[in-house]
Amino acid sequence: QGILREGLEDVKQFFKANGSCRLPLSPSLLVKGIVPRDCSYFNSNAVPLKLSFQNVDPLGENIRVIFKCGDDLRQDMLTLQMIRIMNKIWVQEGLDMRMVIFRCFSTGRGRGMVEMIPNAETLRKIQVEHGVTGSFKDRPLADWLQKHNPEEDEYEKAVENFIYSCAGCCVATYVLGICDRHNDNIMLKTTGHMFHIDFGRFLGHAQMFGNIKRDRAPFVFTSDMAYVINGGDKPSSRFHDFVDLCCQAYNLIRKHTHLFLNLLGLMLSCGIPELSDLEDLKYVYDALRPQDSDADATTYFTRLIESSLGSVATKLNFFIHNLAQMKFTGSDARPTLSFAPRTHTIKTSGRIRDVFLCRHERVFNPSKGYTYVVKVQRESPGEVAFVQRTFEEFQELHNKLRLLFPSSLLPSFPSRFVIGRSRGEAVAERRKEELNGYIWHLIHAAPEVAECDLIYTFFHPLPRDEKAAGTNPTPKPADATWARPLGKVGGEVKLSISYKNNKLFIMVMHIRGLPPLQDGNDPDPYVKTYLLPDPQKTTKRKTKVARKTCNPTYNEMVRGMGMGMGGSGGAVAEGLPHSAPQLVYDGIPRGDLQQRELRLSVLSEEGFWENILLGEVGIRLRDLDLAQEKMGWFALGSRGHGTL
Repeated sequence: QGILREGLEDVKQFFKANGSCRLPLSPSLLVKGIVPRDCSYFNSNAVPLKLSFQNVDPLGENIRVIFKCGDDLRQDMLTLQMIRIMNKIWVQEGLDMRMVIFRCFSTGRGRGMVEMIPNAETLRKIQVEHGVTGSFKDRPLADWLQKHNPEEDEYEKAVENFIYSCAGCCVATYVLGICDRHNDNIMLKTTGHMFHIDFGRFLGHAQMFGNIKRDRAPFVFTSDMAYVINGGDKPSSRFHDFVDLCCQAYNLIRKHTHLFLNLLGLMLSCGIPELSDLEDLKYVYDALRPQDSDADATTYFTRLIESSLGSVATKLNFFIHNLAQMKFTGSDARPTLSFAPRTHTIKTSGRIRDVFLCRHERVFNPSKGYTYVVKVQRESPGEVAFVQRTFEEFQELHNKLRLLFPSSLLPSFPSRFVIGRSRGEAVAERRKEELNGYIWHLIHAAPEVAECDLIYTFFHPLPRDEKAAGTNPTPKPADATWARPLGKVGGEVKLSISYKNNKLFIMVMHIRGLPPLQDGNDPDPYVKTYLLPDPQKTTKRKTKVARKTCNPTYNEMVRGMGMGMGGSGGAVAEGLPHSAPQLVYDGIPRGDLQQRELRLSVLSEEGFWENILLGEVGIRLRDLDLAQEKMGWFALGSRGHGTL
């Protein structure tokens, strides 16, 4: 910090002598001074500087940039240029992936300037609001977006931005082989836009721990990102949209494989260490798989998404990075509550006279559980507010208080662990009584505890509390599929059907809205197809089984040759799950096609018991115009339903 202050004095002298200058980052940025109080540094290896310049325009805001010394920013410039070209391709095809692409400029050997994106935070800072193990939890990103977008329509827009930008980042970072991905170089804007920074390693040149690659997953896509997309911890139809976006974006880039290979090939002689020979170009060629059909590439990228989502190594990498950064955390940093957008005090809110936990309510969104309604009375006459808090939010308050005060000053917190079902009505009632005692003792504790900012922030109403002020609404599930009557079938299946050169191509993409099983659990669904008439049942084919979900994604095809249905196709990526065979019915003349019906059933695998039918549809091929690909959702009915 001292060295930074000395250096800033030199910069101030420069402006005194010269008056103003244009920033190398962009000639349009004209500045007349430095703002030392807004300047600091980051804790990464190169210790980049965060600089704030005074704008010549009196109505303009200060211009904030990052100055790096020690990294070859030509590689960052090249990577950002490739991402910018990808984004132009997507936009030209009518696909706006909501990408955040910032300026970067190399001003000399191993140094340069980077544009600073406002209203953005690293995933690490968001996750550690939930503790050092926040990278293993699913809720941090969703809670942070909810905090900055309290209104329902704002939050939905932020989630939409997140889905598009996350899909774009997954495709771009995979194609360019961007490595050294951790939660300090992935950022999230309050508007939901996700973006990557710091491209010091690309084209698959990963950092190593001994003989082990640090980047084990194909790209960074973790369960907390899926939680935002799904709106909870179970797959939803929005996840289908995310997968479709990824695959569509990937296939659009694949059509321009030659463009990216040519552009990168022009840079082979520029002296960037990680782009120096044909092997580096081959990485991009292999990632784009130009020899594959769009259907094969869709299956391939879907498996990549599954592989990344199932990778524990990414979360472990994030956790190790959290530990490594702990030594840089200042001791003066005050703990804050992850679900509260701002801090409130006794002065700003008014002294609390009493609190009383009056009831618990069943909630269904984003996941099923209970919330507790607390009546807060302040000293101002007639000032009463009702706030809703979950058990986990009470626990977070207690954990943050323990960072500030010794246990002797705090009341004991109710146990999180219960025998039997943790979300039952009896447990909620018992916790209501225990939490009531806890908050009463908290308000009547020593003044330094009872009047601290954490407690006044906790009991300050949030936008979500206004809807429940003093009322006791009957909660309704956000998705009624969990309460379907026993034995009812339903849902929809998304298919892609096409016909070319006497071959019928069928891709099973997604299913949404399947009913749960009789015991209330989610099914283990798979799809079975026949091409009727088929008295010998030789056209039978099945997809893989998806586990415990009412909204599975497959993006699979099964291949069969004629009515004998022999052989299988499709390449398998090394180290990735085996993709299912392709569904191609060969040797079917167009006239014969008019007499055929595709019979598709969705069943739940039940181990030793008979599999359970969840829904079925019969599709008369004469009803479809197969001159071009037909893609859409088909309703699932009961056996023999036979409707589109």
